Amino acid sequence: MKLTFSKYQGAGNDFIMVDNRDKNYFLNQAQIEQLCGRRFGIGADGLILLENGQGVDFQMIYYNADGHVGSMCGNGGRCVVAFARQLGVITDDCDFVAYDGLHSAKCIEGDLVSLKMTDVRSVEKLSDAWRLDTGSPHLVIFKENIKEINVKESGAAIRNSEDFVEEGINVNFVEHKGGELFLRTYERGVEDETLACGTGATATAIAAFEAGVINSETVKVNVLGGQLEVSLSKQENLYSDIYLIGGAKFVFRGEVDV
Repeated sequence: MKLTFSKYQGAGNDFIMVDNRDKNYFLNQAQIEQLCGRRFGIGADGLILLENGQGVDFQMIYYNADGHVGSMCGNGGRCVVAFARQLGVITDDCDFVAYDGLHSAKCIEGDLVSLKMTDVRSVEKLSDAWRLDTGSPHLVIFKENIKEINVKESGAAIRNSEDFVEEGINVNFVEHKGGELFLRTYERGVEDETLACGTGATATAIAAFEAGVINSETVKVNVLGGQLEVSLSKQENLYSDIYLIGGAKFVFRGEVDV
């Protein structure tokens, strides 16, 4: 089977995009894992199928690099919007369905895409971290000098600890600098550090606001692959009107034997 695909990246978070509106492709876990492999495949943090959705512009089905169905991916969501625009499925505004429900998004100037994230009602304070779900489960840990951290080793130890091994969790190490946040993330499903994580940037901004680290409802989150922006609104215990904004760039398209 020949698979036609496009490659996109958002702040270095890279994805294989497949137009599956005609249901031509049925990929199993092993095939997806191989395609995402960086030595024997295309190489990506995940694979996204763009499919038809009832009452919306399209449906996003996201697979982690290990080939298993993933939860919400914020940068993947922004990239699939750019992909849908390139296909002519949408123009600038759209509504689509993902793992965690309905999302709206807008292509703004250049390659910037603004994605509305789901509301967050629960932010749990642990002894040395914050735990919350922004479409995917996240642990946010505030540290100094996070450039010195071995994120793969430290993140894997937490993700595979007794508290989190069953369902898995994404682990975010965050430093506050000059009103902005610097973030490094260990992602479950990739089982490694990635250059960016959209739901992680969202979780980090909310945790920073909750902890009083920042007091602005718009925050810049610097990641290894670039910069993201998160805006939010808090009413009592509810975080709403959460938007993840950043570049979503086409890299290349191709065809591969599966």
